[in-house]
Amino acid sequence: MAALSQGDRTAVGGQFQAEVSRASEGFGAVVKADVQAAVGAIDDWLVANAAAFNAALPQPVRSAFTAAQKARLLAAVIKRRYETGA
Repeated sequence: MAALSQGDRTAVGGQFQAEVSRASEGFGAVVKADVQAAVGAIDDWLVANAAAFNAALPQPVRSAFTAAQKARLLAAVIKRRYETGA
């Protein structure tokens, strides 16, 4: 799995900041550069752990799903965990 381009990382950070601002959640002492550094760290972690994530998936999902389908499934699980406080 390749890392996001710098432009994509910047776009993710900007989108996240806009969503948080619209939700009136605020950032405390966190500045834009901190958010961008977090985006980079998360992306780097995903690259480093992609093989472990894939290996954790049971067959036939591991071999039948595309990378995009696996990513959508991961995003759905993370979203639900956030929504339920798990």
